[in-house]
Formats: sequence, structure tokens, C-alpha cells
Amino acid sequence: MKRMVPEQLDLSRELPIVIGSVDYQEFTWRLIEMDRLLRETGIENDFVEKALSRWEAEGRAEAEKEGRRYREPGGKKLARLQKMFRLALRCTIARLLTEKEYRPFSMRLPDSTLLQWFCGIERFEVIRVPGKSSLERYDKMVPEEDVRALVNRLNMLAVGGEVGLKAVLDLEAYFSDSSCVKAPIHFPVDWVLLRDGVRTLVKAILVIRRHGLKHRMPEPETFLRQINGQCIAMSQSRRCEDSRKKRKKILRQMKRLNLIVMTHARQYREKLSEEWKDRTDLKAGEVALILKRIDGVLERLPVGIKQAHERIIGERQVPSKDKILSLYERDIHVVVRGKADAEVEFGNTMWLGEQSEGLIVDWKLLKDKSPGDTKLFRSSMDRIQKVFGRYPRSAAGDRGLWSDDNKKWLESEKIFNALCPRNVGELRECLKDERFASNQKRRSQTEGRIGIMKNDFLGRPLRSKGFEHRELALAWAVFAHNLWLLTGLRRAEEKERKKAA
Repeated sequence: MKRMVPEQLDLSRELPIVIGSVDYQEFTWRLIEMDRLLRETGIENDFVEKALSRWEAEGRAEAEKEGRRYREPGGKKLARLQKMFRLALRCTIARLLTEKEYRPFSMRLPDSTLLQWFCGIERFEVIRVPGKSSLERYDKMVPEEDVRALVNRLNMLAVGGEVGLKAVLDLEAYFSDSSCVKAPIHFPVDWVLLRDGVRTLVKAILVIRRHGLKHRMPEPETFLRQINGQCIAMSQSRRCEDSRKKRKKILRQMKRLNLIVMTHARQYREKLSEEWKDRTDLKAGEVALILKRIDGVLERLPVGIKQAHERIIGERQVPSKDKILSLYERDIHVVVRGKADAEVEFGNTMWLGEQSEGLIVDWKLLKDKSPGDTKLFRSSMDRIQKVFGRYPRSAAGDRGLWSDDNKKWLESEKIFNALCPRNVGELRECLKDERFASNQKRRSQTEGRIGIMKNDFLGRPLRSKGFEHRELALAWAVFAHNLWLLTGLRRAEEKERKKAA
């Protein structure tokens, strides 16, 4: 761990006393309690130390790669970095508790004295507030494994009775279930992928031309008008007679337009990579981003064209393993839910496990297709054992978790089996056991916990792009949720104490 240096505390005003809004007073109390938790438990300092160590290790690796000597940062620079990492931690928590999106939070933060105090930026004169881009950098500053370690540390302190609660949280019972975290994509209609490809490539060409690099071609906006007209015609063709023939005709036009746009995009991509230093005012990072955007679409668009051809013109099914759902998101899948309002969903399977009071003790976002809840249950129990050093005393779940292998394994580990059997007769027999019935009744609340996580902490749909960022966003959401839960339990104890007095 990188040893921290002393920091100069800045003068700030006390929080104003607000009367009248019970919800605001409740929110203020929780933020004050979160501030106490972060400071007194040492979680905040651990996060800053680990972030500093990672930053220094990356700097040494970069210096070694470039063949130069690594210079140790001075005390002033280390102090600035420590403040930045603290600000990153607190801004991310505050954002997840309020706006979730970067831009709305960057506008709310300057208006809220309470949020400024919690983030540590409240000052007497000039208040420096991070913008939306800085907030995004803060969110992605550390990898998922560091945030997971942060959550595990908080959970161990909570189970160990070191977070200021009179009632010690335990691992007596474990409740778990899976769900789908939807990806930020439209419904994956095959011909819409062709529209997405044209729009992305044309917009990239427009950016390149706007910065001074041009090549002979028609006005790029004409391609946007053409693809929009073809999409309107395609959607309206369903109402016409001989709609299948018309849809095939329109798709052939869309394919020709895509091939033309792809040719222009390749030419612009080549010129940009060769001439950007001399003929544009773009920076190296901006050029790399534009090239990455063009390359990603040029790589996947031919697959999308072939897929649309097979399904619309060839009228043949495309195997699921060969099907793409988005030109931009690679690691998303069709998740069969069988719900009344969603037979299938498009995204990643999420596993979530909680203990009796609702503290989330395990979670996992799957990059590949789910192997089934029965297998996810076993791996989840192993992760819990690795973190806490022991298994829960009982485990409850729905029918999707039941299997003979899981039953035998729970018996071998002397864990009470509260998984719901698939056989109705066996379920009737199990419900005669009071402990089983109690666990199953509590297990139904896990559905609500998943809804809270998806709607109130992640956002629906989750806006993060790329699996790594979605996985990181889930870890941050779990951390913010557990802080919120622990402060709520502390608030409930305070109310009970006042009533008793």
C-alpha cells in the first residue's frame, strides 16, 4: 500500500438548519451517517491508499515501457491525488443516491450545500465543482475488483458489529436470485442495425470533415436522409399488400447504401490515420477515439448485413450463437425471462444474494450466457465462504436453484436447505417445517431487493457502455446500496431509542 501524506483541511461552513421537509432531514441524517461510516471505519482511507498504489504501479510500468526513469511524486502532488480519489469516491456515492446520470448530477451539485459538504467541496468563496466528464472519469477510475474489495470490507465490518449498530448483522440465512440487467439498446430488429451503421459512420465522417480533413464524396447528410427514408418505408411496408416483396426490395436498397457509406468511411479512416497531425486540429486521444468508433462498426456491420439478408430476403433463421444484437455492445445476450411483460430481455444475467436484513453479500454480472441458476448458486456460496470464512447456516431460493446436486451439497456442508423444490408434493412436505416456511416467506423479498437495485441504484436501463463498465457500475451500486441500508438500520435504532426514552 502507498503510504498517505497529511492533507491540509479547507475551511467550510456548517450545514444549514432546514425545517419543514421531513424527507430532506432524513436524507441529511443518512449522508451524515455515511460520512461517519466512511471515516471511522477506515474504508475511505483504504480506498485512497489502494488507488494511490495502483496509480504509482501504472506510472512505473509506463516509465519502464518507455525506457525512462520513474520519478517519485512529491508530497504536494500526493496530497492532490488523495483529494481527487476522495472526491471520486464521494461523488460516485452521491450521484448514485440522487441523479445517477452524470450531466444532471453535475448541475445539481452546485445547487446543493448538502451534497457539496458530503463530497468535500463546500468552501467559503469559490466552489470548484466537477463537470460531467470528470464525474465519468471518477466513476471509472478504479477497476471492479477494487470496488468489490471495498464492499467486502464494509460487509465484514457490518457482520462483525463494527458499524455502530446495536443489532449485529449475521449470516444465519442467505437469499439469492437472478435477473437481467438490460443493455441500453433498442429492440434488435435486423434492418435497424443497418440504419445504426450508416448513422455512426456518417457522423464520424462529419466530425473528421469539421476538423479540416476532406475527401471527394457527396454531402454526408444525404446518406442520413436516404437511410431515414428507407427505414420509414420499411416500417410502413407491413401494412401494404405483398409486404414481403416490398421489404426485400427496400432491404436491397439499404444494403447498397451501407456498402457505399462503408467505402467512404474506410477512405476517411485511412486519411485520418495518416494525415491528422498535418491537416487537422485534433488531438491524439480524439483521433484514437474516432478510429476506434469507425473500426468497430466496419467490423460488425457486414455481419449485420448478412444477418438481415438471411432473415428478410432468404427467410431463414440465424443461429443464436451467430446473431448480433447491437453494433456497439458485444457481450449482451437474449435472456429468456418468461414474464408477463417481457418474454425475453436483452442484456446480461445478474446474480444477487442478501442476508436477512437486506445487506447484499454477493453479486455477479455474467459476461457469457448464464449456465443456469443451479450452477450460479454454488459459485455464489463459494464466494461468500472466501470472503467471510464460512458458509451461511441456511440458503433459500426459488425453484430455479433446486437440483439434486445442490441438495446433496447443502447436506454435506450441514447448511439448512430452504431451496424451493420443483416437485409440488415435495414442496408441500417441506412447508410443514416452520424454518423452511419462514425462509421461503422471507425469500420473496429478494425480488423487491433486485427491483430496488435495478430501478433506484443502477437505472433502467443501465447506461454504461461495454461489459467492464456495466460490471463496475453494478459494484458501485452495491456499495452505495449497502451504505444506504446500514444508515437506514441505524436510523431505525435511533427512533426506537427515542421512543423508549
